[in-house]
Amino acid sequence: MNQPRRRAASPETDLLPTLRSLAERDNGLRGNGSGLPLWSQVKAALLNLIVTEKLPDNARLPSESELCESFGVSRTVVREALNQLVSERMIYKLQGKGAFVAAKRDDHGFLGSNIGFSGELHHTNHSVTRSILRQELVTPTEHVSRMLRLGPQEPVVALDRVLSVDGMPRILVYTFITQRLTPGFEQVPMQNRSLYDTLARRYGITMKRAERWLEAATATPEQAELLDIPAGSPVIAIESVTYMQTDEPVEYYTAVYRTDQARLHFIVN
Repeated sequence: MNQPRRRAASPETDLLPTLRSLAERDNGLRGNGSGLPLWSQVKAALLNLIVTEKLPDNARLPSESELCESFGVSRTVVREALNQLVSERMIYKLQGKGAFVAAKRDDHGFLGSNIGFSGELHHTNHSVTRSILRQELVTPTEHVSRMLRLGPQEPVVALDRVLSVDGMPRILVYTFITQRLTPGFEQVPMQNRSLYDTLARRYGITMKRAERWLEAATATPEQAELLDIPAGSPVIAIESVTYMQTDEPVEYYTAVYRTDQARLHFIVN
């Protein structure tokens, strides 16, 4: 007789016995005599699983109700433990999907150099992909025109992209390139191509220096959707002007950088 097919257990379901054993090991959270609040004890148990990598990067945590059952505590206690882990950037929440382990954050130093974001990651084990949102010839705003030292009504090439690392969106970039220095650039296929490498190979343009400004910001709904983060999430807003060897500006961009997956790294000499 055919046996009914068993549904494969999900990774978060497989963790439930481990969570229960942690609670039983301490003779129950309420009776371990630690003097710590219940939420702190739940947080410590979950943190132990994350640090020992029983919960890998981006793994989904058990649901709130499952955590309540495993630890024998209320939903209020579980929510406080999860909120503390979110504030410490150990986990992140996606609305309607649950809580997930935050990936270990990389250090990125591209803001302190003129090699660009993908150039910095070229010699690492990370995979960088680029999705093109817009690539066309446009008339710039007065601010962009001033930053690039353009003549009246001088056109630029607008290049909007989402750059992802290992398949996860990391930075949203709105770039403007001086069209006079890069004729035909609006027609150059840029999907998964490095901007600086393309400018060097096709136009002989190499970057000499850059001026960059950073400020704390929150993601708009549109930015959040493109970066796959909740609206209102903290981000770093970047503004940059890059100069050629002749000290003429060729690139102006603004960018929105996720802070939950990486840190910005500077070396000051």
